[in-house]
Amino acid sequence: MGLLSVAIWLPIAFGVLLLATGRDQNAGVVRGTALAGAVASFLVTLPLITRFDTSSAALQFVEKLRWIDRFNVYYHLGVDGLSLWFVPLTAFITVIVVIAGWEVITERVAQYMGAFLILSGLMVGVFSAADGLLFYVFFEATLIPMYIIIGVWGGPNRVYAAFKFFLYTLAGSLLMLVALVFLYFKSGSFEIAAWHKLPLPLSAQSLLFFAFLAAFAVKVPMWPVHTWLPDAHVEAPTGGSVVLAAIMLKLGAYGFLRFSLPIAPDAAREFDWLIITLSLVAVLYIGLVALVQQDMKKLVAYSSIAHMGFVTLGFFIFNELGVSGAIVQMISHGFVSGAMFLCIGVLYDRVHSREIASYGGVANTMPKFAAFAVLFAMANCGLPGTAGFVGEWMVILGAVQYNFWIGLLAATTLIFGAGYTLWMVKRVYFGEVANDDVKALKDINAREFTMLALLAVAVLWMGLYPKPFTDVMNVSVAELLKHVALSKVAAPN
Repeated sequence: MGLLSVAIWLPIAFGVLLLATGRDQNAGVVRGTALAGAVASFLVTLPLITRFDTSSAALQFVEKLRWIDRFNVYYHLGVDGLSLWFVPLTAFITVIVVIAGWEVITERVAQYMGAFLILSGLMVGVFSAADGLLFYVFFEATLIPMYIIIGVWGGPNRVYAAFKFFLYTLAGSLLMLVALVFLYFKSGSFEIAAWHKLPLPLSAQSLLFFAFLAAFAVKVPMWPVHTWLPDAHVEAPTGGSVVLAAIMLKLGAYGFLRFSLPIAPDAAREFDWLIITLSLVAVLYIGLVALVQQDMKKLVAYSSIAHMGFVTLGFFIFNELGVSGAIVQMISHGFVSGAMFLCIGVLYDRVHSREIASYGGVANTMPKFAAFAVLFAMANCGLPGTAGFVGEWMVILGAVQYNFWIGLLAATTLIFGAGYTLWMVKRVYFGEVANDDVKALKDINAREFTMLALLAVAVLWMGLYPKPFTDVMNVSVAELLKHVALSKVAAPN
């Protein structure tokens, strides 16, 4: 069993163990076991970074075993520069989520922790799969734990939000399954690398492109299929919001890199205007929507949609700065949005309100917490020196190279982002103490300090020294763009 298999199945094994043996009567043991499983799963991913060969665009840490002989399906895993960083990011966020739910979740603790550990393994599987059917199984399986997390531990409208999340994402994925079956009959294999080499006419590529778009656009989510995300975030428990924003939105964006661009390159260039338009609408319109939100979770949820619009924009301007910047933005958004939702969770645990109007002057009673919260808010604005700046700046530079006016429109997100984030910070953290609830607040404890400090280190490290992140992806991005630029030899219609 290789490193990737261990990274996938170790958290799943711990999750199943908790589901089988954990009870609320021994909640302390359950929490300790969950933390041990999450930390062990994260440590397993570190050798992937240290042993990765940055000079190669080929899949590394490859594992290939026969799975379903009759249909030529393999248990085939591997990571390249496009996917490497998402494996440790997933495992790291899972550690944070386990710490975040330590004292907050008091009922069905084993099921809560087990669901997150199983979800972690499945998401690592999505980023590691080199076989189309294996990718689809992992991609769809991630819906089940998140559906349960929202539906069981969520807010008052959790059932509605969970159903909406499940139906939106499942409906789009069914078209992707049709596309995968078509590619299997064309190639005789489910190997993704074999699909990249298929000579397909533009008509077939166009149908494949829109089938993949249906699945991945909902998951990102792109405008106008984004409406499930604010509902899911508002109703999800804090840990659910963190994983949803930090990792699950990236599954859709990653699908564009692994499927849409390399399998249908001619169609991707043919319809780039459509994706660029939808991305700019997300950046501009959703930024304005975020400005009028009164609920902190909704505000950060809409800001996530705007930031993910940057990612899809970067992919479809077809230059190295844009694509690399989009991948960097995916990683940095994982740290920053996760941290933003954790900060909202810290306040909600104390005051039981997400409304901005319920707060004011929090910095007076919670100075340590306010320092972390303002740092993460600045990163969300794209402040230089934080993780939020690097990817956005690269995408804006790439967009200006592609077309000045597109770059200018994309850059407005920095203004809108600063507008809605600073508006929230001013109303929540600064000024006079607004009410008795805020007067009674106690500053963060050691557990909360630990999880926020870990994310603060990640945000500053990536902002001040992004080289380890960009070096890994350079060769793979160049290879992908070279592949997309070369028109395939069109097969007969």
